[in-house]
Amino acid sequence: MTIEQRLQFLIDTLEKHNHAYYVLDNPTISDAEYDLLMQELIRLEKDNPHLVNPLSPTQRVGGKALDSFGKITHQRMMLSLSNAFNHDDLFAFDSRIHSLLKQDDPIDYVCEMKIDGLAIALEYKGGAFSYGATRGDGTTGEDVSQNILTIPSIPSFVTQPKTFEVRGEVFMSKKVLETLNQQRLKANEPLLANTRNAAAGSIRQLDPAITATRKLDAFFYYLVNSEDFQFKTHAEALDYLDTLGFKTNKERKVVKGIDQVISYIATYEEKRKTLPYDIDGIVIKVNDLSLHSRLGYTAKTPRWAIAYKYPPELVETVLEDVIFTVGRTGKITPNAVLKPVRVSGSLISRATLHNEDFFQSKDLHIGDYVFIRKAGEVIPEVVSVHMAKRTFNAKKVTMITHCPECQSELVKIDAMHFCLSETCPTKQEEKLIHFVSKDAMDIQGLGESNIRLLFQQKLITKPSDLYTLKDKKEQLDQLDGFAEKSIVQMLSAIEQSKKQSLERVIFGLGIREIGEKTAKTLAKKFLTLEALMQAKEDDLLTIPEIGPVAANALIRYFAHPTSMQLIEALQACGLNMNYTGKVTQISDSFFSFKKVVITGTFESFDRDQLTQLLEDKGAKVSSSVSSATSFVLYGSDAGSKLVKAQQLGIPTLNETQLLELLAKEKV
Repeated sequence: MTIEQRLQFLIDTLEKHNHAYYVLDNPTISDAEYDLLMQELIRLEKDNPHLVNPLSPTQRVGGKALDSFGKITHQRMMLSLSNAFNHDDLFAFDSRIHSLLKQDDPIDYVCEMKIDGLAIALEYKGGAFSYGATRGDGTTGEDVSQNILTIPSIPSFVTQPKTFEVRGEVFMSKKVLETLNQQRLKANEPLLANTRNAAAGSIRQLDPAITATRKLDAFFYYLVNSEDFQFKTHAEALDYLDTLGFKTNKERKVVKGIDQVISYIATYEEKRKTLPYDIDGIVIKVNDLSLHSRLGYTAKTPRWAIAYKYPPELVETVLEDVIFTVGRTGKITPNAVLKPVRVSGSLISRATLHNEDFFQSKDLHIGDYVFIRKAGEVIPEVVSVHMAKRTFNAKKVTMITHCPECQSELVKIDAMHFCLSETCPTKQEEKLIHFVSKDAMDIQGLGESNIRLLFQQKLITKPSDLYTLKDKKEQLDQLDGFAEKSIVQMLSAIEQSKKQSLERVIFGLGIREIGEKTAKTLAKKFLTLEALMQAKEDDLLTIPEIGPVAANALIRYFAHPTSMQLIEALQACGLNMNYTGKVTQISDSFFSFKKVVITGTFESFDRDQLTQLLEDKGAKVSSSVSSATSFVLYGSDAGSKLVKAQQLGIPTLNETQLLELLAKEKV
C-alpha cells in the first residue's frame, strides 16, 4: 500500500467511525483504537505535508483565522416559511392547498422539528464537501466553510459524485450550552443567552478554532435538487440523506391530512421540553414532490410548506424579591428577582415589573410562585401568580416612597415614580453612561464599568468632566484596568466625540421623553442647539413627531439652571452644537413618505447606516409594525416583526430588493 493509499484509508476509516459516533450515536471502536488511527494519520501528514487533504479529519480543529467572511450567492433562494400560530391558520393552509390542486383527498404531509438554530446550505461536488454558507438575506450568504468543517457530524465526503446542495440547521444542544456557561461563569465571562444565539455566534466566529470548541451539531432537512435523483417524496429524499451520512431528525413523521398534523403538534407541545435540543415549532411540508412545482411560491415563501409556532412558553418559578432601580431620568423601575429558571432556551433570574400599577394588578407577594414567559419570545415578563401555592406569611409587594439611592422623596408622574433630586448619585452615573453610549456620543473605550469606576473615583460627575480627563492622566494611570495604550485610545475617542452631530448631543443630554429618533428630528428641524433652546411650545408642536408631553419636557429642561450650566460647560469644552448631517429635500424617491420598519441583520449596511440612508431618502423609520407601516425591510435572522408583517399583509423587502431599488435611484 502506498503512502497515498494509506492516507486515504485512514481518512475513510476515521470518517466512518465519526459517522457512527456523532450521527448514529453508536461507536464502533474504542476511544483508544480511534486515537491510534488519528495519531497515525497526523504522523503521515506531518511527514508528507504535500499530501495533506484539506478535508482530512485532522483539519477539523479549525484552520487559519479569517479577517472577514466572503459572500456566496445561493443557486436557489433560501426562502423563509410563512407561519401558523393556531389551528385556524393550519386549516387555512390546508384549504389553500386543496383549492390550488383542485382535489378533495387528504394531503400527505411530513411533520418535522423546527430546530432553533442557524440555517445553512452545503454544496458537495464529486463526493467531497465544496462550501458551506449561511442563509444571509436568502439570496446571498456568508461563506462559513472553515467553521462548518469543525462540526464532526457533518460529512467531508459522501458516496454521491453528483453535485448537489443540502440544507439544514446548525444548533447547540441544551447540555453543551449548560456546560459552556458553567465554564464561562468560572472565567467571569458573559453567559451565552440561549442555544440559538450560541449556535449563530459560534458558526460566525472569524477564528475556526473557537468554533471547534463549541461542540456544534447539525440536522439536515432538505435536498435542494431532489428532482435530479428521481425521488417522488420529500420523505424519500430525507431517507437518502441518511444513507449519505447526513444527520436528519428522527422525530419526523409522514401523516395524512391536517387533523393528523394537529395531533402531531399536540404530541410535541409537551414532549419538546424533554428533547436534548431547542425547537420553536413544527414545520409541515407537502410530501409529494411533484406537487411542489404545481403549488409554487409566493415572492418570499413556498406554498407547499408552513411553520407552526408554539405559543410562548409559560414557566413557573419563585418571586424571591423585588428591587427598585433608578434610571438616568430618575425613573424608578421595580424589578422581580426570580429563582433562576430556563424559559424558551434562556436562563431567567430577573424580569421588569414596569411600575406600581403593574405589580399591584398582579397582586404580587414575596415568595409567590409566579408564571413567567418571554414577551415576543424576547423580554421576560411576569404573567400571573399561582394563588393556590401562596403561603400565609407572604409579604405583599408595595411601592417605595423614597429613592433607594439618595433617599429623596419620590414623586408620581402619571403611572411612574421619579426621583427629582439633581444630586442623586445613581442618576448622575446613569446619565454619564447614557451620554457616552453608542446611540449618543459613541465614545469608544468608555463602557459602563469604566464610567462607574471613574465616577466612584470622583474623576467625573457630569458629562462635561469627560473632556477634562486629558488633564488627569496621572490619576488615570493609577486605576486598575487602565493601561497606557487604553488611556491614550480613550482620550482620543473623547476628543473625537466633540465633532459629533447635534442629534447625538441632544440625545446624549438625556432629556425626558426625547429618544434617539426624536433627537434626530429636532436636529434636522432646528439645525443648531441655540435655535432649539429658543423654540416656543407652538414651534415644537408644528413637528408631527412632537406632542404636548415631549414639548413640555423640552421647555422644562432648557429652563432649568442645572441644564443650562451643563450645556454651557459642554460648549466651553468645544463640543459641536450644529447639525452636520444631510439637509435634503424629500424627493420623489420610492422611499419618500414611507413608514419603514427594519428587522434582522444586513450584509451591506449596519443598522445605523441603513436608518440614516432611508431617512435621507424621505422615509420615516419606525421600531414597531402596525397597519400604518408601508413595508418591512428584513435581513437575515429576522424575527417577530417580519412575522407580524406577514400576518397583517404588509409588503416586505429583502436586502437584494433594496439594493436594486437604490441602484435605480443611483444611490
